Amino acid sequence: MSSGREGRFHTVDVSRISQRPRGATLLTSDGVRIEARYEPCASGPTGTAVVVAHGFTGSVDRPAVRRAARTFSRYAGVVTFSFRGHGRSGGRSTVGDREVLDLAAAVEWARSLGHTRVVTVGFSMGGSVVLRHAALYGARMHEGRTEARTDAVVSVSAPARWYYRGTAPMRRLHWVVTRPAGRIVGRYGFRTRIHHRDWDPVPLSPAESVPLIAPTPLLIVHGDSDPYFPLDHPRMLAAAARGTAELWLEPGMGHAENAADEALLRRLGEWLTGR
Repeated sequence: MSSGREGRFHTVDVSRISQRPRGATLLTSDGVRIEARYEPCASGPTGTAVVVAHGFTGSVDRPAVRRAARTFSRYAGVVTFSFRGHGRSGGRSTVGDREVLDLAAAVEWARSLGHTRVVTVGFSMGGSVVLRHAALYGARMHEGRTEARTDAVVSVSAPARWYYRGTAPMRRLHWVVTRPAGRIVGRYGFRTRIHHRDWDPVPLSPAESVPLIAPTPLLIVHGDSDPYFPLDHPRMLAAAARGTAELWLEPGMGHAENAADEALLRRLGEWLTGR
């Protein structure tokens, strides 16, 4: 689903962002328009912004995303956005590949609003995207793309490896993504427009990305009742970090933003703003 080589990522031109009060249309480096929204910190001006990356079939307007934004706004400014192919954003979903460019545009927008420290938190597909983004735009590999970098990363309910089909929900998801009939269901049933092309080349996997993130602080969060990805996924990610990441295994938690309760969101907000 990629039209370019892995690693060919460029910063968005912030001067081309069309901004409205608390809203914006961001233009990614490959020309996709992304809807985004900004909420200032409820307790007053702050140098930190949290950028939230939703899961597959989510969007900026989904209740779980709005709930996370409200909670995080107690601690920092918050940027939410819809990945390509989702909500009112343009383009088609590449299920975690070119979405790194969408996140980079959102991070740059947060910095353009005056935030000197920008942190990312992603759920499920968004969890894999924040890991790859932190690796590709981090201290080791940013190659001058400093405005798109992240200062801390939280990945929630993310896969460790691609093409996982070990659970029934993931087998259904692969049918939606890979079959023409499935993509029709995705478009009209889940309001998600999915690209028909396979990844070429296959992007850096989450587990391959994790070793490239340090020294940026990294937190991996996963529920022990996740129906999509069993616990070997977060454990694989933590092992790949070689002692540079924290791992929270949450008792009774299911999958992604829909399963993240208020108490967990507050803990994440405290972690992100306390680093």
